[in-house]
Amino acid sequence: MGRAKIKKKSTFIDMTAMSDVTVLLLTFFMLTSTFVKKEPVQVTTPASVSEIKIPETNILQILVDPDGKVFMSLDKQSDLREVLEAMGQEYGVTFTPEETKKFSLASTFGVPMKSMKKYLDLPQDQQDAVLKNEGIPTDSIDNQFKAWVRNARATNKDLRIAIKADANTPYSVIKNVMNSLQDLRENRYNLITSLKTTSED
Repeated sequence: MGRAKIKKKSTFIDMTAMSDVTVLLLTFFMLTSTFVKKEPVQVTTPASVSEIKIPETNILQILVDPDGKVFMSLDKQSDLREVLEAMGQEYGVTFTPEETKKFSLASTFGVPMKSMKKYLDLPQDQQDAVLKNEGIPTDSIDNQFKAWVRNARATNKDLRIAIKADANTPYSVIKNVMNSLQDLRENRYNLITSLKTTSED
């Protein structure tokens, strides 16, 4: 006599709770994450043991590449618009509303004022290619860097200045940037570094 076959029941797993948790985690990470700004040049910062974090708002970041070219960025679009208008008045350059809007959407800027209108008329991909070969003039004859910092400070009194330089940037270039800041009585600023590990000691 054959054995009676027991009918197997299909296993059902309710995935509703799992999908809820997944959506909640995804939402959490989207709301708490900060996007890294696109920078025109790659910079390898020097290492330090300091763990002080730079604030995420009201930041004027000064980026210095290994060749000594200087770029800047502001985190608020309204500040970017006002600073560009102030620089235009100082250097006798008039910008259209479209050019001002394009400038306010840029993550980093760094071209001489005489080239700014031509630069803003370029498509985004060409702007990226041009920007990395330019840089804000910092020489004693035409120190536009000081003008940008001065107008940025006039626009936003709460700005914190942060310098991000490559570990291989010549000291003379960094000293020139710091001297320009001192001329403007900007004696408080942060240096952005990477955290030194114990194995680097």
